[in-house]
Amino acid sequence: MQNSNTADQIFSCVELIVWASKDMTLLPGTVIMTGTPEGIGAAMDPPRFMVPGDVIECEIKGLGTLRNPVVQAPLDGVTPAPE
Repeated sequence: MQNSNTADQIFSCVELIVWASKDMTLLPGTVIMTGTPEGIGAAMDPPRFMVPGDVIECEIKGLGTLRNPVVQAPLDGVTPAPE
C-alpha cells in the first residue's frame, strides 16, 4: 500500500535524533515513531484495510527486511502465538 523511504521525510533522521535526544536518553533499541507516509488505505476510494493473509514488510537497505503476516485475532483477545 505504501512505498517510501527516509529521503521523503520532512525532517532527516539526524534531525529527529537530535530533537529527541535533547529531552531524553536514547538507549539501544529505542524506536522513534515518525508517522506514516502518504497512501493510507482509509483515504483510498474505496477504503482498503489489512486483512488476514496480507504481509507487512519494512526494509532497511544493508540490514534486512522485517516481514509480519496479518492474522485474525482470536475473539477472546489473546494474542496468537507466531506460526
